[in-house]
Amino acid sequence: MSARDQAMTGTAPVLEVSGLNITMATEAGIRSVVQDLALTIARGETFALVGESGCGKSVTALSLLRLLPDAAQVMGGAVVIAGEDVNQLSEADMRDVRGARAGMIFQEPATSLNPVMRVGDQIVETLQAHTTLRGRAARARAIDWLRRVGIPEPERRIDDYPFQFSGGQKQRVMIAIALAAEPTLLIADEPTTALDVTVQAQVLDLLAEIQRDLGMAMLLITHDLAVVRNTAHHVALMRAGEIVTSAPADRFFAAPDHPYARELFDAIPTFEKRGHALSAAGGVREEAARAAGAARPFVERVTPSGAPLLVVKDLRVHYPVRSGVLRRPASWIKAVDGVSFDLRAGETLALLGESGCGKTTTAKALLQLTSGARVSGNATLGGQDLLAARGRPLRALRRDIQIVFQDPFASLDPRMRVGAILEEGVHALVPDLSATERTHRVRSLLDRVGLPDDAVSRYPHEFSGGQRQRIAIARALAVSPKILICDEPTSALDVSVQAQILDLLRELQAELGIAYLFVTHNFGVVEYLADRIAVMDGGRIVEEGPAESVLRHPQHPMTQRLLAAVPRLVFEPATPI
Repeated sequence: MSARDQAMTGTAPVLEVSGLNITMATEAGIRSVVQDLALTIARGETFALVGESGCGKSVTALSLLRLLPDAAQVMGGAVVIAGEDVNQLSEADMRDVRGARAGMIFQEPATSLNPVMRVGDQIVETLQAHTTLRGRAARARAIDWLRRVGIPEPERRIDDYPFQFSGGQKQRVMIAIALAAEPTLLIADEPTTALDVTVQAQVLDLLAEIQRDLGMAMLLITHDLAVVRNTAHHVALMRAGEIVTSAPADRFFAAPDHPYARELFDAIPTFEKRGHALSAAGGVREEAARAAGAARPFVERVTPSGAPLLVVKDLRVHYPVRSGVLRRPASWIKAVDGVSFDLRAGETLALLGESGCGKTTTAKALLQLTSGARVSGNATLGGQDLLAARGRPLRALRRDIQIVFQDPFASLDPRMRVGAILEEGVHALVPDLSATERTHRVRSLLDRVGLPDDAVSRYPHEFSGGQRQRIAIARALAVSPKILICDEPTSALDVSVQAQILDLLRELQAELGIAYLFVTHNFGVVEYLADRIAVMDGGRIVEEGPAESVLRHPQHPMTQRLLAAVPRLVFEPATPI
């Protein structure tokens, strides 16, 4: 029996990696990004690879299917999938491996999906390349996959384009494409990053079901340790390109034997840690404050008071559904349908809900970023109309209200260096600063979000997903806004970097009184950071109140459903905190 036959019948591992070494060419020279990596995954096994942003996890994943960027190169090692070393195959043979024997869910669906192809055609493309399905049969299977990953009305949505889906829905489409040909190995690079907790639970259950049915092996790359605890059989912790510890999941969580593992657990946000630093650096600053005689935590939580800074009343955002030769509106999709809330200086309001409920549309409407929609209602910032402002008044308002988008790679200009990206907004919205002052502000911001000085001369593609999100946060903070809209700002970050960002946001809020409108599905972040919570469903706010009240005593069925789906590291009673 051949090695490939052994792998397919379950008598040999589906994936064997040994001695993998990868280098990356940068302007500073050649640097090693993965060193002597080895791992083995059996049929039906979920192997989790965790570690901080930039440690080499995604580069490792891309190398398995020979999808590395031109700047990266495999310098040695073997990658054996289903009995064949893919490093020895021709590119033509690799096309038979990708999608059929090994599928991959990429970290950033917005840049992985073809923007000019309907999503159904992209699923059908995989089916036609690797199965015998054609025509109506292939389309029916594509609809079935959209339904299985939780896309509503799949018979209609199959003909939509990627831009017509929310961030979480795009991730679900990406998962459907990766699973369409039912591969033996699934490489899942942050497969649930953009998903709300209920859909995340559905997707993880789906992956587990497919594993049981097909004996599929899965390499899971994620920063969500709760997901790892609930799904993985084996865990490997990676740092600076090396696996520093590897153990069965039960042992990894019960008795972590590496200091970095314990550091990760300490960085997980919870309700009990409110007002205290999460990151190691933040902890040092907190201890220094105590040593200097401070009686209270390093950053004291202050209950926001005074008149609201932002007032939103009866906000509606409706998108036309056009038909006929003249493409006239035949009906309207009510993405946001009567949303009202207010936000005070120094306050954090968390906007929660399932993917597609209208959270991001609400945020974009406040910045006039809902092109093609009919927007009505009222939204004022400091008494000035956000929805009606044009020209110079609009530019002035955009200095006061900024946004961090969910997908950092799609929101950063790939042709501009990071220094120019950060300086562009400062130059446009704070024109009174000199060139020297702008440069100083840019370097100070990069330092605060944990990026090296040489980041100013590098391009976005040279950074990991988490590092790109830090760049996006620095860009938004560069003009010192009064309100920062955060659309899943920590979704691409591992827990240690997330801790740094949350410490940064908390400290900036205490120092500058910035108000945050936090659009997120991460309940740990909500428990740690939010003063108030508003839960959306079907374009409306169905429950709103102080964070502790909503989390401890949820009243609406949607809130209860969201909280019930939250994965946690420790098993607790129904009360979520």
